[in-house]
Amino acid sequence: MAAEEFDQVDFQPLTASTIFSARTNLLQNRHARFPTLIGLFLTTMTTLTYEVLLTRIFSVTMWYHFAFIAVSVALFGLTVGALLVHLRPALFRAEQTSERLAQAAGLFSITIAITFVTQLTIPFNPEWTFLGVYSSMLLYLLISIPFIFSGIVVALALSRFPKQVGQLYAADLAGAGLGAIAVIWLLDLTEDGPSAVIAIAGLAAVGALAFAIGGRHVRLGQLAGITTVLLISVASANAYAAQDGDAFIRILWAKGERDSAGIHETWNAFSRIKVSEDPEPAKPFAWGLSPTYSGGDPPEELLLQIDSAAGTVLTRFDGDTSDLDYLKFDVTNVAHYLREDADVFVMGSGGGRDVLTALAFEQSSVTAVELNGDILDLANNRFGDFTGHLDQRPDVNIISGEARSHLASSDDRFDIIQISLIDTWAATAAGAFALSENALYTIEAFELFLDHLTEDGVLSVSHWYVNDQPTSSYRLTALAAAALREVGVSDPTRHLMFLRSPGEDAFFPSVGTVLVSREPFSDQDIEEMQAVAERMEFEVMLAPGTGDPTFAAIAAAADPTSVDIGGPGDMSAPTDDRPFFFQMIRYQDLFDPSLYDDATAEFLTRPVLVLFSLAIAVIGLSLALILLPILLSTTRSALQGLAPMVVFFAAIGLGFIFIEISQMQRLIIFLGHPTYSLSVVLFTLLVFGGIGSFTTQHVIKPALAPTLLIPFAALFVILLAFGLLTPSIIDQFSSSGTNTRILVAGAMLAPMGYFMGMPFPIGMKVAALRPTSPTAFFWGVNGATSVAGSVLTTAVALGWGLSMSFWVGVGSYVVAAIGLAIIIRRGRV
Repeated sequence: MAAEEFDQVDFQPLTASTIFSARTNLLQNRHARFPTLIGLFLTTMTTLTYEVLLTRIFSVTMWYHFAFIAVSVALFGLTVGALLVHLRPALFRAEQTSERLAQAAGLFSITIAITFVTQLTIPFNPEWTFLGVYSSMLLYLLISIPFIFSGIVVALALSRFPKQVGQLYAADLAGAGLGAIAVIWLLDLTEDGPSAVIAIAGLAAVGALAFAIGGRHVRLGQLAGITTVLLISVASANAYAAQDGDAFIRILWAKGERDSAGIHETWNAFSRIKVSEDPEPAKPFAWGLSPTYSGGDPPEELLLQIDSAAGTVLTRFDGDTSDLDYLKFDVTNVAHYLREDADVFVMGSGGGRDVLTALAFEQSSVTAVELNGDILDLANNRFGDFTGHLDQRPDVNIISGEARSHLASSDDRFDIIQISLIDTWAATAAGAFALSENALYTIEAFELFLDHLTEDGVLSVSHWYVNDQPTSSYRLTALAAAALREVGVSDPTRHLMFLRSPGEDAFFPSVGTVLVSREPFSDQDIEEMQAVAERMEFEVMLAPGTGDPTFAAIAAAADPTSVDIGGPGDMSAPTDDRPFFFQMIRYQDLFDPSLYDDATAEFLTRPVLVLFSLAIAVIGLSLALILLPILLSTTRSALQGLAPMVVFFAAIGLGFIFIEISQMQRLIIFLGHPTYSLSVVLFTLLVFGGIGSFTTQHVIKPALAPTLLIPFAALFVILLAFGLLTPSIIDQFSSSGTNTRILVAGAMLAPMGYFMGMPFPIGMKVAALRPTSPTAFFWGVNGATSVAGSVLTTAVALGWGLSMSFWVGVGSYVVAAIGLAIIIRRGRV
């Protein structure tokens, strides 16, 4: 259960007959002073900001798809912290509330800094082994420690001042809502991820100071003040040092490898960007360089890395295109031989390499779109003298934005649209991208690209070619063929060509480029490409009338999944609903023993096995540290006859998290980046869910049993409309600007969040009507299923799509409503 879900508990009905029976009179007389409200505001704000910050840190130290584990960690820690308040009443006596609030908030601050620095020293490289699962559990526990103390703060604040629950709700929701989006401002301010984390720890210490002032605890206030000054000073010094690459708190391990310092490093909500010296200055940077290239000294280059994985270069350019001749020998650029004097569109301009390619081929114009504004700032400003200020050339138009939405909003047509390895081999090798959504590798995206080509225009998409089993290249071909069929092409084989650079290593990849045209390639096009391939010693894997039989069969097949590719692999074309291009193993393939015989098979199976190991770790920890303690502290007689109530709380826990995570994943496609998606979904569901929860305090009366099911009826209508209408709404606004898309996403989520905030407090009200009801047990069940669901949602989406994850969440709420109806029918309400 996240902080926002805990906020949705209406603690007002928890009287002497329930959890806090021994302290009713004392609690009723307690009053939270204004500094206590400020302390709660700062604690929930820093909790949510730290949670979102962890997604950014995990994208660098682990891989992007582990970012959502931060949500699971936060849910787990907050649940454990709140349960400690219930299970250890001797530690949290009512008369000690203000002192415990200050102490827990202080420990929250300190453990953020300590556990984060500790985490940086531990290489993360999960394996499907006992030790791999064990290490994942240990890291999971380490990261959850600060959230445990945050959970203690929230539990104490919301349960010990019942007369001020409205004010506490307001402070809690305001802080958490601001925290969900504050990470964007914080990273822009510090320009360094580790410094931002330490700054958040310092701000959390201000919360401890506020609690100490509210409770008049001078010594604790002094300690909190010292901690605040120390942490903010460390964060400021580290951020300043990071500007010159001398940070003393920095990433040490990235993607399981030792991370080295560069000559410049900056962070934003999108990425960590590091510029370093070229490790191989004697060779030009190339993805798939022809072995026939024998040029002179290459231009000076700087290596530009994004999240320690995606790599490109900044190239010294003085305006003389003769220095760029080596670019004509790269397999990623073969489309330029087919279309001269072309208008070129580049997706992901990065350091400007594809822009330089268009200049080297003397094309008419080049338009390049880059999502990451900091990359543009580095290429055009900080290192602008080095790169030649490409943005100032009249034949170059560089745009800051998301390429797919930019095309959707444009009427321009291009002779060449180029996508050259704008994802990352480092993450692909680790299996990370199998679990990540990619808005560029879907049928809908390819349809859009084809619609923005001129009549004889060419779409060029380059990606790694794994020589022993080129499953991703097969699937890329299947995707291109499926998109061609969607735009009315009956026989895609005349519209496709595929070339690869030479490579002898069975597993380490070469590079392949697929060329796609709405019109059939002419005989002249085919002859030209074959001549280029012969001259460059590239291999033609697919061309009209020739090529590898497997590629030809995939291009020709109406159902590419029926083609025998000589090994396991999912050849279905990804869609916006199932945008996991790199997930090339079906679940049923995991039971094939031959999968585990060689390195290529391990490459395909590893991501799913890593997901399973995480699921085991998360579910195991939830059982051991949430449900088991609650069971041991709850008598068997207290649980008799309460099976429907247990089902109710388990179902709403699964329902909330399935819908929340599935919409985070879906909105990545719509909004263009995971950080936007995470912030928008958390902020909207948090605020409107809290408003819905607060509404139940005044509108829903347990004594009027039929009214308890009204919010469920409304929720089902909202969810049904959301599930049916969202695809068309997203399609309608896909061409809008980023701000508009954020507002549309929030407007879609708000009604759903409002009614999703009601079931939990309704259940708590019903449970409180029975004097011996084990309220904490139900709360623990809800928290445990929420934690487990955070991983299960991804598993369902990988196998069956984001819509299925959403409808599983809807089905969970149906089960919850049935459970509540049974309780009402039995006369328990």
